[in-house]
Amino acid sequence: MKKIKITPIRRSVYQDLIAQYENPIEHACDEIIGKEYICENGEKPDGLCAEAWSCMERFAKELALGGGNFYDGWMKNEHSAMISCNDGFRPVSFLLEVIE
Repeated sequence: MKKIKITPIRRSVYQDLIAQYENPIEHACDEIIGKEYICENGEKPDGLCAEAWSCMERFAKELALGGGNFYDGWMKNEHSAMISCNDGFRPVSFLLEVIE
């Protein structure tokens, strides 16, 4: 299987939605923009948010197996994917890239 580099690229924060709908919480996300994780054998890298992994797992596994070209040409690099976690208040976008 190919190794996949997973990099948090951007975090958006929707303060208006937080103010209107979210109960106050002290801590929401530990992802560091620019940190690199390596997915080996299609497995979740240590330290990567489990909820984010659940959003990207099928893409990471498909890339690890040599697949790609999701949605008929969605990405300029067909051996990559841009996936966001499912936090509707502060989603993080992750770039998945085949590195080996």
